[in-house]
Amino acid sequence: MKKVFIYTVATLFFVFWGQAQDIKQAKNAIDAEQYEVAKNTLETITTSKPTDGYAKFLLGNVCLLKGDYEAAKKHFDVGITCSTKGNFSYIGLGYIALDKGDIVEAEKNFALATQNSSKRDLEETVYIGKAYTYSEHPNYKKAIEILSKSRLIDPANTDVLLALGDAYKFNKKQNEAYECYREAFRLDNTLLRAKMGLGTLIKNAHNFPIALNAFDEVIALNANYGPVYRELAETQYLWALNDAGNYDAHISKGLAFYEKYMSLTDYSLESRMRHADFLILAKDYKALEAEANEMSKLDKVNPRIYRYLGYSAYYNNNFDTAISSLASYVSNPSNRVIGRDYFYIGASKLGKALSLTPVDNSLIDNGILDFKKAFDMSPAIAGELPDLAKKLYEKKLYAQAASVYEIAIVNTETKSFLMDNFFFASSVYWSCNGLENLNPQQIEQLKKADISLDIIIKASPSTQDAYLFKARIQVLLKNDSLVARNYEDFITTANKKDSAELATKGMKSKLVEAYNNLGIIYVVTDKVKAKDVFSKTLGIDPANQYAIDQLKSLR
Repeated sequence: MKKVFIYTVATLFFVFWGQAQDIKQAKNAIDAEQYEVAKNTLETITTSKPTDGYAKFLLGNVCLLKGDYEAAKKHFDVGITCSTKGNFSYIGLGYIALDKGDIVEAEKNFALATQNSSKRDLEETVYIGKAYTYSEHPNYKKAIEILSKSRLIDPANTDVLLALGDAYKFNKKQNEAYECYREAFRLDNTLLRAKMGLGTLIKNAHNFPIALNAFDEVIALNANYGPVYRELAETQYLWALNDAGNYDAHISKGLAFYEKYMSLTDYSLESRMRHADFLILAKDYKALEAEANEMSKLDKVNPRIYRYLGYSAYYNNNFDTAISSLASYVSNPSNRVIGRDYFYIGASKLGKALSLTPVDNSLIDNGILDFKKAFDMSPAIAGELPDLAKKLYEKKLYAQAASVYEIAIVNTETKSFLMDNFFFASSVYWSCNGLENLNPQQIEQLKKADISLDIIIKASPSTQDAYLFKARIQVLLKNDSLVARNYEDFITTANKKDSAELATKGMKSKLVEAYNNLGIIYVVTDKVKAKDVFSKTLGIDPANQYAIDQLKSLR
């Protein structure tokens, strides 16, 4: 009987030891971003031991990393019923709640996850900290608060240090992040993600050659650690943006590094999707279309494939495919829709509308609504709208161009903010010029345009055309005193330019316009001034018939 007991205990030990090893392998695969490998391992564990709540939590976490919220929630819902470590799945449910913006629900789930934990049970707090860090609605300060308390309890816990380093990094506390990563790697020199974290801080500081050296040190430790090649690819991409003369060379290197990353992360659908994300950044849309087609062979129903097909189709001028693919993607409530999805729907509608004869104005208007959705979700999209507005402007679709520029100038941080304000004002003016009776909406737009020009003048008082368009706008608003003031300001500013610029045909035409319009006003208020400005017109254009006729009438 004693022998049987010993054998039974030994058998149980090896079973538990084997499962622990499998969990460790799954976590290593997650760290290496081999999500398909991790998923298969965890599915095997949860099938053989359905009561293992920790494995179920990790499986749900992998689904979150893959962007499959529906599957993740199913695993977490089952996980909380498990007899062993079921509390962890409350953290997963809290993460999903955070992504939905439901902070109350998230905090309720986090409280349930930790209600029976002891002070030294830090793994739960690590995952809660990660949830606050990586959520669609992150709260880095909250993550830092939670993880800093955990560090006080166990200063040598490398999981805590690594998670805290990430929270500091995303909160732009680079020195604090560096200290956490360095300490984590000092405590465990096999922790490649900590060593890689040091390189990402250097990359984020745009010290690209030193960042490459830091990542090479990771490769020297383990040449098969896939994530470091993704970091190398992203470093080359950022370097390309800051080194226009060598842009193509950097992008080519980046793509090669990403191919290496894929080869080490099993060419799974998730790996291909990350590659597709990089191709979007690299603007290699032919390759993106090819990758999207390869992904569709692996999974014909995965919704993210519609995104890649849509993006690539837009740049390859397949507007109908782009519209239908992205419309399918955003219409699914379970998908993580981003502002860029609506941006490309709008851009595709605009591209299609402009390719038709006659132009489809209603389709353009519909696309502008998509631009508004895109901007509301991601204000940084404003930086990309002016290129599309310019297409409308060049087609003399001024009212619609103004609508797009108006969305863009809400974001005051874009590089082209002042120029966008000018083209917004110009678009509004040209959309109203020549109309007999302005409606209230047009009058309101003209007033907004005038304010945009004031913004330009405040930032750059020497921009003479800002005064010119202010005067033109006041002509339409029939405000003679402001017409006169702005034309006078235009003339004063223009005459400070060098003789070469004053001699150009365009500048001469604008000065003639200013003098003649001032003359019209002065004829009523000051005939001496009227004669003077009409004479100045003739000094520029001796054959100007309008000025000749006005001077005759003033004699």
